[in-house]
Parts: sequence; C-alpha cells; structure tokens
Amino acid sequence: MPFTAPFAPVSDSCSEESAPLPVLGRDVRVPLVTGGEVTYGALDYAASAPALQRVWDDVAAYAPYYGSVHRGAGHLSQLSTDLFEQSRRTVAEFLGCREGDQVVFTRATTDSLNLLAAALPSGTRVFVFETEHHASLLPWRAHEVTYLDAPRSPEQAVATLESALHAAPAGPKLVCVTGASNVTGEVWPVRELARAAHRHGARLVLDAAQLAPHRPVRLTELEADWVAFSGHKLYAPFGAGVLAGRADWLCAAEPYLAGGGASRRVARAADGGVDVEWHTTAARHEAGSPNVIGAYAVASACRALAEAGFERLVAREEELLARLVGGLAELPEVRILSLFGADADRVGVVSFVVEGWNSSHLAAALSAEYGIGVRDGLFCAHPLLRTLLGQRGDAPAECGESAGEAPASNAVRVSFGAGTPDEHVDRFVAAVRELVRDGARWTYRTEGGRCVPEPAG
Repeated sequence: MPFTAPFAPVSDSCSEESAPLPVLGRDVRVPLVTGGEVTYGALDYAASAPALQRVWDDVAAYAPYYGSVHRGAGHLSQLSTDLFEQSRRTVAEFLGCREGDQVVFTRATTDSLNLLAAALPSGTRVFVFETEHHASLLPWRAHEVTYLDAPRSPEQAVATLESALHAAPAGPKLVCVTGASNVTGEVWPVRELARAAHRHGARLVLDAAQLAPHRPVRLTELEADWVAFSGHKLYAPFGAGVLAGRADWLCAAEPYLAGGGASRRVARAADGGVDVEWHTTAARHEAGSPNVIGAYAVASACRALAEAGFERLVAREEELLARLVGGLAELPEVRILSLFGADADRVGVVSFVVEGWNSSHLAAALSAEYGIGVRDGLFCAHPLLRTLLGQRGDAPAECGESAGEAPASNAVRVSFGAGTPDEHVDRFVAAVRELVRDGARWTYRTEGGRCVPEPAG
C-alpha cells in the first residue's frame, strides 16, 4: 500500500532568505586570521552541496521510525521498507524514467558508473571524452575504450562522436558523457549526443552529478539510456547515489555485490557448493542492508527542487552567474577556463586562474582572510585541466610563490546553487578584486601539500 508518514516534516519558509532553498550552515561564523569573524561563504557546491534544511527536517522527522528494510515483520521495518520504495518512485518521477526502467540506489556517481561498467556485456566498446571527471573517465578500463579529444564546441562534440562511432567495429557500444562539466560548468549537448549514439547502435549513460542540482534531468527528454548522480551534490547528505535507466543489461549481469538482498533463493548444490537465483529487480545490485536514510534524503531533495521549480532556480542562477563572470572579467589578470567559449550555456560552476598567483595561495587567502570556501587543484579531471591550462606537468609551485611566466599548474573553482545568498557571490568578487589589486595581507606556507596561513606572532 502507499506509504503514509506518521511524522510531519518541518516545512521551510523562504520569506526571509535571499536564496530560494535554505541550507544548513547558512549562519555559521568562521574566524579570520586578520581578526574577527564573518558568516561563512560556502562556494564549493560542486564538491558537496550543503544539505537543504528541508532534507534535514524530513530525515530528522523520520529518524525515530527508522527500522530494517525488507523482510522485517515489525511495524517500523514495514514503514521503513515502504519509505525506501516510495523514495525509489520519487526519484524515478524526478528523472522522468520510462516504463521498465530501474532505479538502483548506490553510494554516489562513482559507484553508479562502476556498477554499470561491471554490467556491460562482453565485448562492449566504450566511448568517452577526455574531458570527463575521473568518476566517468576511469571505470571502463576493463573494456575496450576509445578516448575522444576535448571538443571546442557542442557541435564538434557531436561530430567527434559520430566519426568515432562510424569507425567502430560491430558489437555493443556505450557512450559516457557528462551533463555539465565540474570544471567549466558548461552544459553538454546530451540529447544530440544520445541521438548520435543511437544512430550507430550505441547506448549512452549520462553523468548528471553536476547537472541534476541545476537543471531538470529527464531521461525521456534527453533520450539517454541511463543517468547517474550523487545525493551529496543534490543537497542530500548520508552517502546515497542513483543509477537509473534500462533494465536489460543490469538484469543480465552478475550482481555488483554478492550477498543478502541481491539473492532470491540460495540452496546447497549437489557438488557441495551453492546454487543462487538472483533478483531481477533493482535489488539485484543493492546487496546488503539498504541506506534508507540516504535514499530518503535524495528523494526529499528531488521533491524540494521540483516544488521550487527549475525555471525559477535557473533564472536566478543565471543572474548570479552574470554578476560573477562579469566581475571577474573586469580583472585583466583573471582568465576564466572554458571549452566552448564565453557565450556557452553553463551552470553555477566557474574555474579560473590569476596571472602571478599560485591558485592554492589564492584559495587559502580567500578562506583565511575573507571566510570564503572555494576549491583549488585539478578537480578530479586532470586531462581536461591540463588541456585548458596548456601544460602537461602537475607539480604546483610552493605556496606564496608567484606563478610568474610559467603556465598555471592548477586552478581555482567557485561553485554555487539554490542555497547561495546573493551576498556570497558579491563578497567573493570583491575579495578576488582586492587580492589581485593589493595582494594577500597575511603570509602563507606549504604544509602537507596544502597552502596554510603562517601562525600569528
């Protein structure tokens, strides 16, 4: 029967918020090395987005009713099982799944794509652009992989894939592509790539880790065969992810993990071993006790985003992007990284380098002197960053050391979303402007591979 919650989640109110969806930590104060403290500017959403207040309230309301999932006779076990399966239906609706598609709960995008890699039929050839995050670049290495060079426009991406698929031998083929780059934020032509794949008898899996928190992701509209994403980037903590899409390859493959839950029947065999009949549902790849709280958190985040309305969220994000990119563009020392050019469609993710600055030094100064959290490095997308930076080495300069005339070895990434107040973006632009113009007010050193402020005194 349909699940009916015996608890009432706390409803959130955005009336006093500058961000559409309030998040935890929005009032956290952090100390500055120069004295005093400020409200933390969380601008590293692309790594892990803060939890939505709505998600936290939903989970807290359910927590006293937590029980084992599947097969339990007790009331809380049955309630938790209903909640878990309703969460699966909520995610399926959020993704526009087709009849017969499966929604498998995993640990994250990385886990989802490794699961699919393990389920590929023998002889499958995989096509992947070098621009992918390592989570979607590396899982396929047990198969024949064709790595495609970084395209410089959406049209070139489609043409490059078409050419590679046309030249490929017969047999099963899979294309893996990101929906939005975790480095540049640029949105990829997923539907056009899916159509190109299908024209050549290939299937396509979409890495939506960066796309799903910012744009609607609908399998029917994008024409993708599978989609993978992570809860922790979708404002949902507790370590759950999703792989959703076609069931045939998943049902034909050995379970990703062997164990309880994945098996329908186990019996001793005549030869002394065991005979196993595996489930043909999503449970086939969900061995062990399911992460019901993680799944419920993902479903809660899906509901919150759908109810807020992506049209509204996208419009506001584009306004913040214009202020961010416009502010950085006023600084001639700053170079924003891009594959598709300044006019490319992008989500709230921007990476850049600053002439004369080591990126780790800049990120450390933003944190220590301004209370702003960003990311620096190669962002688990090393081939793409090296292409964008025009270099092949990866040895960073010492903290505080000027990059000089040499190509930058890493970059700074700023990322935001539906929980970001306008003030955080404005404060970030002002802080970068001040650092570029006046330099850091504190001294820094390298410690454990990280740039850290020198102790006071």
